Amino acid sequence: MENLILTDLLAWRDSQTPQPQILYWRTASDHEVDFVIEHQRRLLPIEVKASTRPGHRDIRHLLTFLQDYPEQVPGALLLHAGHEVFWMATNVLAAPWWQVL
Repeated sequence: MENLILTDLLAWRDSQTPQPQILYWRTASDHEVDFVIEHQRRLLPIEVKASTRPGHRDIRHLLTFLQDYPEQVPGALLLHAGHEVFWMATNVLAAPWWQVL
């Protein structure tokens, strides 16, 4: 599923001017976020889960990222295989991948 999301993100990136960067984030303690979009000094961390109903454990690395970059990150996005859009934390939105991309 991550490859499908990456393909869509790359197609979106190529249509933007200036082009945002699509990055990957991982700490020395193995916290990782699947994608980080960097555009005009702002960051959007994106986690991808194949689950139809993600849980709080699925956003733990997004929360770490938000703590590490508070000035550059207004919020985070968790893309999942379900059908609902809902807030998982104050600044973490969960949304079906097919509605966003």
